[in-house]
Amino acid sequence: MGNISGYHHLTMSTDGAQEDFDFYTKALGLHSVKRTVLFDGVIPVYHLYYGSPNGDASTIITTFPFRKPGVFGRRGTNQSRTIMQSIPKGAADFWVDRLNALGIEATKITRFGADRVAFAHPCGIPHELVESDADPREPISNEARGIGKAHGIKGIYGGVVAVTDRTAMDDFLTIALPLQKEADTHEGLVYRVPDADGVIQRVEVIVDRESAQGTWTLAGGTIHHLALNTGDEETQMKLRAHIEGLGFTDISEQKDRNYFKSCYVRSPGGALFELAWTTPDGWARDEPPGQIGKTLVFPPWFKDREAELRAGLEEAEFA
Repeated sequence: MGNISGYHHLTMSTDGAQEDFDFYTKALGLHSVKRTVLFDGVIPVYHLYYGSPNGDASTIITTFPFRKPGVFGRRGTNQSRTIMQSIPKGAADFWVDRLNALGIEATKITRFGADRVAFAHPCGIPHELVESDADPREPISNEARGIGKAHGIKGIYGGVVAVTDRTAMDDFLTIALPLQKEADTHEGLVYRVPDADGVIQRVEVIVDRESAQGTWTLAGGTIHHLALNTGDEETQMKLRAHIEGLGFTDISEQKDRNYFKSCYVRSPGGALFELAWTTPDGWARDEPPGQIGKTLVFPPWFKDREAELRAGLEEAEFA
């Protein structure tokens, strides 16, 4: 069986492209890593990537802004609920003050013993910045936005998944992926994502039997998937075979995402997980190193549709 090593990225469907770009780059200080389009289906929708300047795995947040096609979903149970990113110990107060000053309502909370800043994306998706004192990653500084290394986001901390059946989800996370169970309390369950570099990353699970079923399709206002990093194709295929062999047959064949290769598996708790690894060219496949995320690019198989897609995309200023 192949093993995972940390997160690769987190992906959600949002609302407006402009507010999405401003939220991640201007408010949170992430860098534009790639601007391309949705590879699945025929609807012209941006696929925007944010993270560290070089697009390091475990820092990437990606979005599909769905305002123009007008496709919106429902946040609920049996679905990923919250995006979590890591910040340095003691940085929570900085972020509470910063976000509130920018008109983004933010509060300091504590869960599973960690101080966090709770707030929401403009489309409503809950986000948290979690103080982590055991994270060796360099904080993402963005001096132009007023964010230095003392407070910058370090990368992905994890995702919160809401379920109705905690036992089935526990089996999936500990046997199929597998993750290490760290806590089981009245607040929920915590699972450590293995990472070769010692980065603390987690999946947190809460039980919610009151909310309606959340949307699983690509639809604005919802988290689509949590992507785990397999590092290479051999590990990805071994892990895929392991998961399918356990009977989790709602798992896709490998898909070419141009910059990485992916397989998707639906957990019994409803949340969609991805197994991903970055190809050798990575983000520099269609933009020079050091200049990634500066232009709108299309995969080779969309060359004959480029004019159509450009015309159908929402207008936005990515600066």
